[in-house]
Amino acid sequence: MDSNSTKPWSSGSHHPYIPEEMGTMAPTIFPRVGYSILSFLMFINTVLSVFNNGLVITVMLRNPSLLHPMNVFILSLAVSDLMIGLCGSLVVTITNYQGSFFIGHAACVFQGFAVNYFGLVSLCTLTLLAYERYNVVCKSRAGLKLSMRRSIIGLLFVWVFCLFWAVTPLFGWSSYGPEGVQTSCSLAWEERSWSNYSYLVLYTLLCFIFPVAVIIYCYCKVLTSMSKLNRSVELQGGRSSQKENDHAISMVLAMIIAFFVCWLPYTALSVVVVVDPELYIPPLVATMPMYFAKTSPVYNPIIYFLSNKQFRDSALEVLSCGRYIPHGPTSVSINMRTLNRRTPASLSRSVNTHSKVLPL
Repeated sequence: MDSNSTKPWSSGSHHPYIPEEMGTMAPTIFPRVGYSILSFLMFINTVLSVFNNGLVITVMLRNPSLLHPMNVFILSLAVSDLMIGLCGSLVVTITNYQGSFFIGHAACVFQGFAVNYFGLVSLCTLTLLAYERYNVVCKSRAGLKLSMRRSIIGLLFVWVFCLFWAVTPLFGWSSYGPEGVQTSCSLAWEERSWSNYSYLVLYTLLCFIFPVAVIIYCYCKVLTSMSKLNRSVELQGGRSSQKENDHAISMVLAMIIAFFVCWLPYTALSVVVVVDPELYIPPLVATMPMYFAKTSPVYNPIIYFLSNKQFRDSALEVLSCGRYIPHGPTSVSINMRTLNRRTPASLSRSVNTHSKVLPL
């Protein structure tokens, strides 16, 4: 990044941070106690991220029966979230403890690349997961075609697509550099050039606005279809499975809320920078959206994995070194494959007789 570029927080003054040398001069843009608080919070975030996602990966690899086509998305999500914790949260914990990004320019570029790449992979994996759930619930013919091959092809597309957007700044289309309070690195939002501006516009549209729209649309359709199924079963005199339906609705709402908590601040910042590049953004305000995004590896394993009884029992078995013995049914969830175009009577029988299903 050009050291002479105008920074949105500088107002023309020289900042003690030196990109070329990555010096360790005393920070002046943020109180020392502020760095200590950020370091402590990111330490907690790192521990939870690594533990939760490491547990998900361990459980799924130890239980090949869990690797259904839909669950492969969750495994990919856990891998990308684990890398965010190691390459992002862990590094930020150390640099905030020091009070500056003291580990060098190359490390800054690597951290910016890694967080951008794995963050995009997580975001796009959540989008792909929402789309496949929409197919299973709302488009039964497409949903029944879900296979391991299709899941792997979809994930390969996601990882390659995200790699393109993470690599191009390394070759001059935008760049990576320090952000906010100067203890973390990301895309150079403050760089003033047409190259950077064009990248940010497309990046915002394709990597944030579009995934957000897809996730909202898919989960709204899922909730609508589940409600119609419940009413159809009730009209046929069958058991409505209200408890499972309420659980599924709660899960979907938790997914949407967690998604917005993690990614909406970052999306809002990107939109603001694109719309008004000259707008002054205080250092802490410029930093917090990326910190919110780094909390997603903590929520995702809980929402997408540990909230399912079958997975939770497997996790407890791993943590107890095999001493834990599951009790009760293996899984309680909504069978999304029953949402097809069969007769209402067959819908009722399918819902009432179902016991072990893929997790919602």
